[in-house]
Amino acid sequence: MRLFVNSLAASAGGGLTYIRNVLPLLASESGLQVTVAAGHSLREEFRNLGGVDFVELEIPASRRFFHEQLEIPGIIRGCGADVLLSTGNFALRNSPVPQILLSRNSIYTSADFYRDLISRGEYRAWLDTRIRAFLARKSIHWADVTVAPSESFAGELQLWSGRPIRAIHHGFNYESFCRDPTPLGEEVEEKLRSAEGSLKLLFVSHYNYYRNFETLLRALPILRGLLADRPVKLFLTCKLQAGENPGAYHPEGAANLVQALGISDVVVELGTIPYRQLHQVYRRADVYVTPAYTETFAHPLVEAMSSGLPVIASDLAVHREICGDAALYFPRFSAQELSKRVMEVVSSAELGTRRRECGAARSCAFSWKKHVEELLSLARSLIAGQLN
Repeated sequence: MRLFVNSLAASAGGGLTYIRNVLPLLASESGLQVTVAAGHSLREEFRNLGGVDFVELEIPASRRFFHEQLEIPGIIRGCGADVLLSTGNFALRNSPVPQILLSRNSIYTSADFYRDLISRGEYRAWLDTRIRAFLARKSIHWADVTVAPSESFAGELQLWSGRPIRAIHHGFNYESFCRDPTPLGEEVEEKLRSAEGSLKLLFVSHYNYYRNFETLLRALPILRGLLADRPVKLFLTCKLQAGENPGAYHPEGAANLVQALGISDVVVELGTIPYRQLHQVYRRADVYVTPAYTETFAHPLVEAMSSGLPVIASDLAVHREICGDAALYFPRFSAQELSKRVMEVVSSAELGTRRRECGAARSCAFSWKKHVEELLSLARSLIAGQLN
C-alpha cells in the first residue's frame, strides 16, 4: 500500500506534534510506502528519515486550500498512491483515491470562540473563521471517512456535520518524549532557577484566544493572596508579544492584563521551547494548568500526566475523557474556581500524590503505535471497499 500524507498544514502546535510522532512509525511499517507533501522546514527536520518520499511545497497559508485543490491531485496520481491522508482539517474536493480526513480544530464548532472574537472586536477574524468552518464542514462530506482525535470531539463533529465520525485517540510515547538530553538554553534555565522555592504552575501553549490565557492570569492574584507565605510563578511556553506566536492572534491584551493585575513578577515567559526539550520544563513544575475553553485532544495533558504533574483543567468533555480521575476540574471561565482547585492540590499532599499516580497510569493508555495501526487498518478497509 502506498499512502500519501498531506501535511502542509503542520506548522505549529498539535499539527507538528502529530507529524513528528506519526511519520517515523509510518516509515518503519513493513509493506507500506509513504509519500509526504510538506513545507521546507518539516522536510529539513526529517531529512534523515528513511522509508519516506517527500514532495516539498511552499504555499502561503492564506492560499493553501485552493492550491491544494489544484496541485495535490496530480501529485497523488503521479506517485501512484492508493489512499490519501489529509491531516489539516480540509479535504480534497475531488480526491483521485480514497481519502481519510483528520479533523482536529474545534474552533470551527465552538460558540465560545465566536463570542470571544466578537468581544475582542475581531470581526475580520470572525468572518475568516466562519468561511474556514464552512470549508471544514464541506470537507467532512468530501472525505470518505473523517477521523477525530477523541470521542468527545467526534460526537461534536457528528452533530455539526450530520456525518458519521470515527474516533482514534492520538498517542504518546514517553521514551521518545524524554529521549533528548540537550540542555535548555541558558536564558530559559536562569528563569527556571530563579523560581526555585515558588509554587510553579505550567501552561504549555502558544498564545491564542481559545486557550483562554486571561482566565488563568486572573487567577494568579487570587492564588498569591491565598499563598501569602509562598511565591507563585506561572511558566508560559510563549511570549505575550506581537510577532512571537504563530497565527494572527494578538497577545497585547493579555500583556496589558498582566500589568493591570500587577503580576509581572509572577508570569514567567519562557518563550517557545523545542518539543524535544519540553520534558525538562515539565519536570521543573509543580502543577499543570489548562484553562482552554475548547479542545480536541490536548497533548500537553498527557505529557504532564506522564511527567508526574497533578493536572488542573477546565471542565470540558474532552479533558475528562483524556485525564479521567487524574485531574481536578473547574468551570472554564472561573478564575476563582481555578484557584480553589490549585489550592486543593497544594494543601493536600495525599491528594497531589493520588493525582500524580493516577496521571502516570492514565498516560499509558495513549499510544502512537496503536494510533497508526488503527489508521492503517482503516486505510486498508477503504482500499478494499469494506468500510462500514
